[in-house]
Amino acid sequence: MNTILKVQNLQKYYGGKGNITKAIDNISFDVIKGEYIGIMGASGSGKTTLLNCISTIDSATAGRILIGGQDITEMKSSQLSRFRREKLGFIFQDFNLLDTLTAYENIALALTILKTPANQIDGSIKKVAQLLSITDVLNKYPYQMSGGQKQRVAAARAIITNPALVLADEPTGALDSKSARMLLESFTRLNSEIEATILMVTHDAFSASYCKRIIFIKDGKLFNELIRGNETRREFFNRIMEVISLLGGELDVG
Repeated sequence: MNTILKVQNLQKYYGGKGNITKAIDNISFDVIKGEYIGIMGASGSGKTTLLNCISTIDSATAGRILIGGQDITEMKSSQLSRFRREKLGFIFQDFNLLDTLTAYENIALALTILKTPANQIDGSIKKVAQLLSITDVLNKYPYQMSGGQKQRVAAARAIITNPALVLADEPTGALDSKSARMLLESFTRLNSEIEATILMVTHDAFSASYCKRIIFIKDGKLFNELIRGNETRREFFNRIMEVISLLGGELDVG
């Protein structure tokens, strides 16, 4: 099995003498190529801090993070910038599209930055647009699209460079239920058809039920883990809700 992500004894502390907060407290786990994993936990549990460390946005206090066999905790800032550009795909809650560019141009920009030959760009965009059901909005600007369409364009931009790992931070947080369902079904297609490896932070059990595995975090530590296996999404949802009840009720965004 090809291990894409290896988190080893990760720790992240904030504060100084006498007032130290352990945001992440000795967390370890692996992600295999082609996995679709959800990270869940209450507000302040450390799930977003964990994602920020993996995404190179924040730095770890101790421990190691290896992505594609490369230890990002040992990299300098210039190396991290290049690594982030070439190996990671990002999907944020607020889309982060450029308003002055069409959907096509927003997606193409990610390839242009990597100096992809011009004759390869059009075919790549049309392929991923079809996969994410956004072919009809490629020539539209963000203000002409619905929230769900914008988020699927953002997903296309994240996946177009064939990253080792796609990191999604509350991707359905700003969407209505229909748009959220369409986005999550798109994630499932990306995962099943092109083996995209997806790590998604979410507070929402419905969103999490689309994943193949869920990692629960409480007070900066691993609390529990669920593997979907051959269960239906509804069966997996019910098991997720059981763990949430052990965590202390409905999870908050955070």
